Amino acid sequence: QVHLVESGGGLAQAGDSLRLACAASGRAVESYVIGWFRQAPGSEREFVAATTGSGSSTYYGDSVKGRFTISRDNAQNRAYLQMNTLKPEDTGVYYCAARRSRTVTTTTALYDNWGQGTQVTVSS
Repeated sequence: QVHLVESGGGLAQAGDSLRLACAASGRAVESYVIGWFRQAPGSEREFVAATTGSGSSTYYGDSVKGRFTISRDNAQNRAYLQMNTLKPEDTGVYYCAARRSRTVTTTTALYDNWGQGTQVTVSS
């Protein structure tokens, strides 16, 4: 099990950038796929991005491709989500999640470690 804590959310205007961080604690954090998900009010939790344990492979949801970048620093046990060219539809609670696997998945139910979430609000 890993414990995850997100930070870096806040208010932004359309076109702005924000960087979210996910601090992970526990054993063998580098063995975990790290993913970012988001949930807007009244909507289901949506896959945003994920990276493998080494950080060598990354995957993105269609709505954020080309604008968001996921990365990780295993020496610091941190993962990041750089969000550029923000849009109002990016508004939601952003969650960091981890799955002990070599395989990335976009399926929410297959991640068994979750942070508490951080709010991102983008105004037009």
